[in-house]
Amino acid sequence: MTDFPSTYRTGDDELDAEILALTQHADPADREFVFELMVSALRLSREDVGRGELKLVAAAVKEFRYSFGVFAPYEGIRKCTIFGSARTKVGDPAYVCAHDFAESIAARDWMIITGAGPGIMEAGHEGAGADNSFGVNIVLPFEADANQVIADDPKLINFKYFFTRKVMFMKESHAYVMLPGGFGTMDEAFELLTLIQTGKSTPAPIVLLDPPGGTYWALWKEFVEIELRDQGLISADDLSLVTVTDSIEEAVEEVCRFYRTYHSVRFVGSRLILRLQREIDDEELASLNERFGHILVKGSIERIDTTDAEIRDDDNVDLHRIAMYFDRRNWGVVRQMIDALNDAG
Repeated sequence: MTDFPSTYRTGDDELDAEILALTQHADPADREFVFELMVSALRLSREDVGRGELKLVAAAVKEFRYSFGVFAPYEGIRKCTIFGSARTKVGDPAYVCAHDFAESIAARDWMIITGAGPGIMEAGHEGAGADNSFGVNIVLPFEADANQVIADDPKLINFKYFFTRKVMFMKESHAYVMLPGGFGTMDEAFELLTLIQTGKSTPAPIVLLDPPGGTYWALWKEFVEIELRDQGLISADDLSLVTVTDSIEEAVEEVCRFYRTYHSVRFVGSRLILRLQREIDDEELASLNERFGHILVKGSIERIDTTDAEIRDDDNVDLHRIAMYFDRRNWGVVRQMIDALNDAG
């Protein structure tokens, strides 16, 4: 073996050759990434990096590796993350709301992901049942034990770091439902919206769910409209990324409706490709161009065949597709386009 799978090297030709020889034990399709992981590890150890930083990187990689393995058998099942306060008491309206939402979405053949602690998290696990639940736990000095529903389940994952835990929430979820909560829930809400607003995470339904008659998220939205939208700190279209409701039925419908026509999204080169579960006709395509053409940098929204890159990756090759040269900025408008496709379907 003399062909290096990557231009990323240690700077030591002899060491690079030894790493290259070790990659023969990896899947041939993955050699490039295995090579780069090993190069990064050795460069960290040979550069001016402290032991604490090395421990952080090693622990994070181990947490990712274990988590990928837990989720892998359920790859084909849609999953909804539920966020909310660990301090919510059993019987509180928000607790009941989280329980009933989880029960309803599980009846639609979804699984739920939530933290493994008490409060809203335990309510979600109770509603969906352990078989339909993942526990993505953060180990804290004052809140380390998983709730009784998920404690002995193999789908419980314990994380040391918030950032690795957040990555798994975002990577594995197809929808997000947020109940009232404290700083952690606010952090998750704004980070999630930021990731989707900037295109760092793929479009997904985000539902801010108050218990019936509740005002937590209604007042949050009022603040966002007055202090963010009206001051020009976000665009009006950004509010299309989120739905505020105090209806469990509306929350369930919003989550499920999102995938009625739309399936997934991917960039191939400079084009944004939307994979769809039905073919759209000429009239609908013309309507999309008329309504959403302003977010293109050139050309028009077009029907296309599966791209070579998607075929190579075996990436949903049997679905229908539309493609466009998207400005990579107006993700709120992309969400409006997804809604239009789903409503027409």
